[in-house]
Amino acid sequence: MTNPLNGVRVLEQGTFITGPCSAMTLADLGADVIKVESPDVGDPYRNFRGGLYSAHFQAYNRGKRSICLNLKEPADAEVFKELVSEADVYIQNFRPGAASRMGAGYEQLKAINPRLVYVSISGFGQDGPYAHRPSYDSVTQALSGFLGVATDPRNPRLLGPAMADAMTGIYAAMGAMAALIERGRTGKGKLVEISMLEAMMHFAVEPFTGFFALGDVPTALDRPRLAQAFILTCKDGRHLGVHLSSLDKFWEALVEALGAQALATDPRFEVRPRRIDNYEELLVELNRITATRTRPEWLERFSGFDLPYAPLNNIEEAANDIQARHLGMIVPVEGRIEGASEAVRAPFTFDHQRPRTSRAAPLLGQHSDEIRTALQHAPGVWPEREAAKAAEPA
Repeated sequence: MTNPLNGVRVLEQGTFITGPCSAMTLADLGADVIKVESPDVGDPYRNFRGGLYSAHFQAYNRGKRSICLNLKEPADAEVFKELVSEADVYIQNFRPGAASRMGAGYEQLKAINPRLVYVSISGFGQDGPYAHRPSYDSVTQALSGFLGVATDPRNPRLLGPAMADAMTGIYAAMGAMAALIERGRTGKGKLVEISMLEAMMHFAVEPFTGFFALGDVPTALDRPRLAQAFILTCKDGRHLGVHLSSLDKFWEALVEALGAQALATDPRFEVRPRRIDNYEELLVELNRITATRTRPEWLERFSGFDLPYAPLNNIEEAANDIQARHLGMIVPVEGRIEGASEAVRAPFTFDHQRPRTSRAAPLLGQHSDEIRTALQHAPGVWPEREAAKAAEPA
């Protein structure tokens, strides 16, 4: 696959998810990511369930190289400075002030490399009443208002995936790439700051806009009702989803697929505004019908209609879905020493070429010797870096 960020060097001092996810996104796009870790246990996510190579760590650290450095040791601090001088992007997700205390604050690294794009990720921002609070994914889901529009208010639940962590990491990668584009014009680096709170409030931009425009406080029940989206239960207890949107043709297709012409003439459902007003009643009627056949039977029947529908897959089912397999979403892990042998590939396709492999997450310090040796032979050891520099404005 074409690697748009080939020649870009990223230095990551990330832990858990936000920082590592940001750097992994850049690695997926071809950047050379060097993960700086402490010599003892490294990124705490490594030993999430014991050992130093948890599945959780593998998920957000593929495609990187790992070097162990103790920045309190003068020799290792010098190695770190050399890496900074060669880097295009630096990423950290420490609490505000922590990076500066270890000699890795923005001004400190800018003095070493004025061209550096410095990405600082926090929970609540660098200042303000919450700045020094500890934050995790669930805290941000709650504070940002996202859970208020993502979970049933009658039974609020945290979402299983670490959505706030991952979305913040992706936003941070976007900020890094934007700063790199600007550097291509100016030759100067940039400080990029993003917090989990800011990322998740922006991610929920539609319900916020609805609140400001209409004055109503949205809930998680609003979008399914307005979008006419339903989770339906079949005879075998399995589920499928249908999304009708605002197009009458999809409602008509569903009525025909279900063999439920009586619904089309029911005064409660005959026009879309009535279907919105009577959403819960319609859901009951639809479930009464879908309970008469198994999910495979309904999926086979629905396949003959122009209808937005899908089975409610678990992870195993999604991994083996025929469309996911057609797209080559599950790929072998290249360079694997231990851990998972397959992974979900990066989602990008460039010039009709998709990734065919995923590079393994590094063992702790796996590339320390390799990286140190390369530094000893610098300059010129990374010719693609020199070529990239030469192409930039003076």
